[in-house]
Amino acid sequence: MNFRTPGPFPPLILDDVLGAQKMLSGVARVTAMEGSRHLTELVGAPVHLKCENLQRTGSFKLRGAYVRIAGLSPVERAAGVVAASAGNHAQGVALASELLGVRSTVFMPVGAPLPKVAATRQYGAQVRLHGHVVDETLAAAQQYAQETGAVFIHPFDHPDIIAGQGTVGLEILEQCPEVRTIVVGMGGGGLAAGIAVAVKALRPDVRIVGVQAAGAACYPPSLAAGHPVSIGSPTTMADGIKVGRPGDVPFDLVRDLVDEVRTVSEDELSSGLLLCLERAKLVVEPAGASPVAALLSDPESFRGPVVALLSGGNVDPLLMQRVLTHGMVAAGRYLSLRLRLTDRPGALATLLAALSVVDANVLDIGHVRTDPRLGLTEVEVELQLETKGPEHCEEVSAALRDAGYLVMG
Repeated sequence: MNFRTPGPFPPLILDDVLGAQKMLSGVARVTAMEGSRHLTELVGAPVHLKCENLQRTGSFKLRGAYVRIAGLSPVERAAGVVAASAGNHAQGVALASELLGVRSTVFMPVGAPLPKVAATRQYGAQVRLHGHVVDETLAAAQQYAQETGAVFIHPFDHPDIIAGQGTVGLEILEQCPEVRTIVVGMGGGGLAAGIAVAVKALRPDVRIVGVQAAGAACYPPSLAAGHPVSIGSPTTMADGIKVGRPGDVPFDLVRDLVDEVRTVSEDELSSGLLLCLERAKLVVEPAGASPVAALLSDPESFRGPVVALLSGGNVDPLLMQRVLTHGMVAAGRYLSLRLRLTDRPGALATLLAALSVVDANVLDIGHVRTDPRLGLTEVEVELQLETKGPEHCEEVSAALRDAGYLVMG
């Protein structure tokens, strides 16, 4: 996504976030703060999870959308609002508009997950499917705004949006006053900027760490250049932070107030999502799991107590299935092996007995008999195993080799 919003705007200050907090009273939930024993053990200091995945519409986006739309003039409200989004922002704008009695139109890509499209409609928005990538969807929404006079609600590049997102930071300080590090996922930067404005004004000693997907990391080159730059076509499973260019408004705030921006790989995102599901019993989308991924990748580098912000939980079930499988592989919980056996009765049973001794669960078995590389009496067996982690994978492979099997990986 490459978004631009005309400016300039006046500087955002703590009073703006405090005002947004009053406006959101009774609208946005004060979401839970949950401790994580597993992450605490890894980091060596208390780690808490701020659960914005449990917010209304399933993400923090309602906060900024409501503040932005509530601030419109009566004339602007009468013209309606329009937004472009593949998911979270769409739902936030739709619900905020419904609560405020404003007509909303949301453009979504043709391939947007059906649950997100359905939820956006249920929140009261008129949904228009246009384009196959968000850039095309954005262009259609902006053209609609020009033709109809509807107000375009930007996902992150506006002070009201940032002030609304910043209320998460106020809640973190209230719920965990001893916090020393806040870790937050970043796309265009609106959430991190808002949190930084609130937290640094009240607790300048708190370290704020932004996290981006390595394939959509627009902030590192922008910070190096001193101004927002585009990275072209971002690539990541974390669509909530899949942004190709920082917002002009949040960029200055991130540059001045966010202490560090890190990147995480797709494997690390998968592992973070899997940990949230298995250990915290929380459904979190890949973007929402990015702070946990950062903690897993380098746990000893974070000063505690740490608050990791789970920004959203809107994940398509089909994507969840793929991500969980990817996360299991990345965590060493799946093992794929190929072995050659003598093609005789009982050979497979003997192999399975050897696997049961090392407590490896067989998920799938395939036989290959027609490969020209095989001898006349040979068969190749492909195994998909469920294991307990990297050390168990090594134990299983070693046990098979000790039993005389040729393990080919």
